[in-house]
Amino acid sequence: MSQLCNEMHINVAQLLKEPVGSTRSYQINELVGKEGTNSIKGEVTLTHTNRGILVKGTMTANVTGVCSRCLNSADCSVNFDLEDEFLPSMDTPKGLSLPKEPDSFAIDSNHVLDLSEVIRQYTLLAMPTKLLCRPDCAGICPSCGHNLNQGPCQCPPQVHDQRWSKLVLLKKGERSLNGITKEKVC
Repeated sequence: MSQLCNEMHINVAQLLKEPVGSTRSYQINELVGKEGTNSIKGEVTLTHTNRGILVKGTMTANVTGVCSRCLNSADCSVNFDLEDEFLPSMDTPKGLSLPKEPDSFAIDSNHVLDLSEVIRQYTLLAMPTKLLCRPDCAGICPSCGHNLNQGPCQCPPQVHDQRWSKLVLLKKGERSLNGITKEKVC
């Protein structure tokens, strides 16, 4: 049975008292970000291990970023599976602090597991390297900065360096570089 988790903080005190292998499932449905424009939805299963709590889940994150070409805002939806182990920071029966292991997530002294950082990291890894506002984004003019998605700019056509003229002919689809034959490539 899965429970609805309204926050990314889950109290795991009871789960830590149960035998190794015990599980709990939670539904995540959160608005995050400065204006609440990004959302995280999915389900996570927490399993008590001999070292701590293993978190497994399938998530969908809707995020707003910056287009790599035109610098306008761009929306992106990414799906990812997460799996990470959270280790306790306190030895519950003795009440003593445990040393923190590097590169691991910790359960705080109040036995609260914070999923926000692990979800942030998995979301960043799942996002496309070059986020685009749309697949055919034209970008911005390198001279004046005009957004070419809104139409052409008023800049004069670029003059190519004559040292590259043979390559410009190739780009235009001409077959010969020596200037004798100027057939168009089909």
